[in-house]
Amino acid sequence: MKAARGVGRTVRDLLRGLLLWALVSAVFWAAVAVIPGIDLPSFRAAMLTTALIAAINALLWPLIIRIVLPLTVLTFGLGSLILNAGVVALAIRLVDGEFPPFLGALASAFVISVALMVLIPALSFDDDARQLRVVRRRARAVTDENRTDVPGVIMFEIDGLAEPILRRALEAGHVPTMARWLEDGSHRVVPWECDLSSQTGASQAGLLLGSNHDMPAFRWYEKDTKRTMVSNHGKDATEMENRHSDGGGLLAERGASRGNMFSGDAPRCSATMSVIKDRERSGTSEYFAYFADPYGLTRTITLYLWDVIQERRAARHQRRNGEQHIDRGGLYPWMRGAITVVMRDLNVASLMGDIVEGVPVVYSTFVGYDEVAHHSGIEEPDAFAVLKQHDAQLARLERAIEQAPRPYHLVVLSDHGQTQGRPFRQRYETTLEELVEGALAGGDVFAPAPSDEGLSTVGSAITDARDEGSTGSRLLARATRDSIVEREVAIGPNKEAMREENSTDAGEHTAVVLASGGLGLVSLTEVDHRMSLEEIEALHPELLGTLTEHPGIGFVMVRTEADGAVVLGAGGGRRRLSDDDVTGEDPLRHFDATAADHLRRTDGFPHCPDLLVNCMYDPEANEVAPFEEFMGSHGGLGGWQTHPFSMVPSPWSEPTAPIVGVEAMHRALRGWLEETGQTLKPHAAADAS
Repeated sequence: MKAARGVGRTVRDLLRGLLLWALVSAVFWAAVAVIPGIDLPSFRAAMLTTALIAAINALLWPLIIRIVLPLTVLTFGLGSLILNAGVVALAIRLVDGEFPPFLGALASAFVISVALMVLIPALSFDDDARQLRVVRRRARAVTDENRTDVPGVIMFEIDGLAEPILRRALEAGHVPTMARWLEDGSHRVVPWECDLSSQTGASQAGLLLGSNHDMPAFRWYEKDTKRTMVSNHGKDATEMENRHSDGGGLLAERGASRGNMFSGDAPRCSATMSVIKDRERSGTSEYFAYFADPYGLTRTITLYLWDVIQERRAARHQRRNGEQHIDRGGLYPWMRGAITVVMRDLNVASLMGDIVEGVPVVYSTFVGYDEVAHHSGIEEPDAFAVLKQHDAQLARLERAIEQAPRPYHLVVLSDHGQTQGRPFRQRYETTLEELVEGALAGGDVFAPAPSDEGLSTVGSAITDARDEGSTGSRLLARATRDSIVEREVAIGPNKEAMREENSTDAGEHTAVVLASGGLGLVSLTEVDHRMSLEEIEALHPELLGTLTEHPGIGFVMVRTEADGAVVLGAGGGRRRLSDDDVTGEDPLRHFDATAADHLRRTDGFPHCPDLLVNCMYDPEANEVAPFEEFMGSHGGLGGWQTHPFSMVPSPWSEPTAPIVGVEAMHRALRGWLEETGQTLKPHAAADAS
């Protein structure tokens, strides 16, 4: 009976394959009829050409792509598309007797790829099957340690998704895979609270390395070195990891890091900001399976172009309807496509390889929702559309697990949330740096334009490609050394500003003002130590009053000589953090009950700024007024930005207390991994004890 079913399945697959061949040939023949310079005399010739293309791809493509893989990654796959055009040109030459013009061959290759993208799922072929076959062929021999009944764990981070937004997405049907898990009872949602600052740098350091001490924001100024530190700049991310890693990170025991800011001490990484220069741990070889499929790439290119079109439509819709919005023009639509489509597909391809190989624990960040929500808004249709695509990748990973040498748990989590609100500049026709500069008794302000957090992942992949250790990669690096910024991996329209953001000349200005979403950091450079309230009032008597009385500012934290850290608000409101004594109206009355604890922790950081400024928060509208040009923001306190989630397997133990802080979440994740039977490397403190 089984044999009969197998024969029947083989016959059906054969018939579907023949039908696919005929349909692709028909599309190809129709296309070349209107493409100048190509003359195929018959449908039979078109079928023969497509058969030759398939044969050449099967025999030569794996060898070719192995040699030129870094170039393919560096060009986001356009190099692969050009190679595919060469294959088409060769097949046409063998059939027609003449080479077609290059643009004609390129157009023909694209038509074939799009036809396959549409027809393969329509004929019920498994679109991931080919990629998984390539992964299995190239995967390292599965070790005995990986061929086990001990479950592996894939941690799928959806950057910036707040737990309340997840609930709304579940109710509205935007995330059917996760909804099915909850309905089936295989998973449950565990809310938790991240730290101040609520952003990827501090959150991922805590989640993956177990410590985010002295990371007061996404970017901050250090008086002792007179330089700014920026989480998504390569050298700074490396230094941050060196400061916080003790070798016992979450991924240290044979794990993998994919598309993250920090490595979690993983021995294998791709597109990971903190280790892009570590050739022993980081490289593009993990992307081989993705680019080894000459047609899978065109699927990504097509989806990329569609994403650009969708972004332009969404932005135009906001403008026409008079909705609150920010500028979404320039290069942003094109860079958004690289983040939401290209990097997403590269990460998924790497995860599939990890699953088929049986890697015990993997952490991967998907930044698409966070990027789109920044520019559109946290509940806009195009933000939910990207979230739905993230959910679809979970279904793909589920199917890949069926071919793994071990069982796997899929875990979905976020590192922070976002809170909606028009930017400070739009609301009040001024910026934080202008407000500070106008209140100084003299001097000027250093306030570099912030770089885009989401673009750092794209920059990591490019740098991985450029620095790949193969001969072809080294040739590529020489050819492109002048085209990519050597010092930074961040790319995009703010490239010059990004260079300035790391400037060591900041100390030459009277004040350094840095924004991390709704959190502002003001450092006065006249002295080398953290200035007290009394010192600030003596030098700049109007500064504190200007900030605390502004309607766009919720509170200001400053250190006093007599009472230690205090939180100041409008109308003379004051809260002493040492004992929570309040004078006047409590400046923290609109914020979560844990706000004072978060501020006490930040006050203890060696690089806490002179003035920690949090933008206003309207609890009725659940809105903030961020200091950066975002519609959805995070980084400070107020609203959903500090309320991420984790969706974990239901059998995993319940937390004994609310999870507050990313270091607490790190401990929870370690505990859950140990419950599955995994071995984790201990932290240095645990070794000592």
